[in-house]
Amino acid sequence: MEPPTAWTAVRTPEADPISSSTAVLEIAATEERGTPLSPARLSERISLSTGATTALLNRLEAAGHITRAREHSDRRIVTLRSGGHIQERADEFFGPLAHRLDATMSHYPPRLLEQFETFMAGLNTTMDTHLTEQGPAAPRSPHPTGGRTP
Repeated sequence: MEPPTAWTAVRTPEADPISSSTAVLEIAATEERGTPLSPARLSERISLSTGATTALLNRLEAAGHITRAREHSDRRIVTLRSGGHIQERADEFFGPLAHRLDATMSHYPPRLLEQFETFMAGLNTTMDTHLTEQGPAAPRSPHPTGGRTP
């Protein structure tokens, strides 16, 4: 069985496949939402130092997985874009899943699905707000009690 990040086929000799795939996923997802990332913002999102992010982006760009462009009126701002083949690979990998999800969802009334979508959007907004309020420098413990047992 392929690992969850296998669809990206992000392979460079010295790259960590998880960091590479996570970076490409973040770049593609934000690009799809119309809010492409800068290297600094990507660094925050994948929890790598700016130096490590630069090295990662250099490898991904050399392999053709991403591009860096100066699209903003302020030419100092660099925008990250996914390579053209990334969307094709995502469609090949996720296309069959989308068909299965459509088949499953067809068993539920549209109103129920709309309510569920509203519920999930609310959860996402709550999590995004919480993470934004925490800021990038705040330590993130996997345990709500900060690692201490209650």
